[in-house]
Amino acid sequence: MAEGFLMEVCVDSVESAINAERGGAGRLELCSSLLEGGLTPSLGLLQIVKQYVKIPVYVMIRPRGGDFLYSDREVEVMRKDVELMKSHGADGLVLGALTEDGRVDAELCMEFLAAARPLPVTFHRAFDMVHDPAVALETLVSLGFQRVLTSGCDTSALEGLPVIKRLIDQAKGRIAIMPGGGITERNLQRILEGSGAQEFHCSARSSKDSAMKFRNTSVTMGASFSAPEYGLKVADVCKVRTLNAIAKNTL
Repeated sequence: MAEGFLMEVCVDSVESAINAERGGAGRLELCSSLLEGGLTPSLGLLQIVKQYVKIPVYVMIRPRGGDFLYSDREVEVMRKDVELMKSHGADGLVLGALTEDGRVDAELCMEFLAAARPLPVTFHRAFDMVHDPAVALETLVSLGFQRVLTSGCDTSALEGLPVIKRLIDQAKGRIAIMPGGGITERNLQRILEGSGAQEFHCSARSSKDSAMKFRNTSVTMGASFSAPEYGLKVADVCKVRTLNAIAKNTL
């Protein structure tokens, strides 16, 4: 990990977790279904990843894709997932919830934070869907979140760089602002220098062909936008190392 910067890599497999640590990641965000922005992983995945890596593993708590307005039954699932991930070795949690008018659901988040304690909790990119980022940030500070992951409420962290910079200035060290969303070796230095962030979030993935020899190419397991059946996305050690080197050179 680069001195002065912390690189968090989002992963959805044991292989990606191992590769991210080898490349110099300082923390993992463990998910399933990164194609949907990351959902709650299985307990099996958490337990096996913890066997193979030593860096902190923060677990995503998100029961489905789509928006961040949750039904009572979805909240029940999230409560149980917080309980289970906490009791099975998670080093931190990543979650978020909004009200129908685009504000942080302070009541629900307060409940989740209390259940997660003493684990640190990151508010995820639900933040990028809020009505007023400045107001939302103050809510997160008052609730006690350790950090917020954000693309600056834009399509990528590079596009949202001005907002990220304003959020860091507003936070004044009360909460960590972690840029994420489309961060690559081509734009990382600009994002770090332009924002003043001390942490950043990336996937650093490359495509990997399936080892399957027999292939039925007429069948897909999901919707048309889903990942190819015979292609995998895996965290790339070289990409992680490159991002780490860029962060070091930005100091």
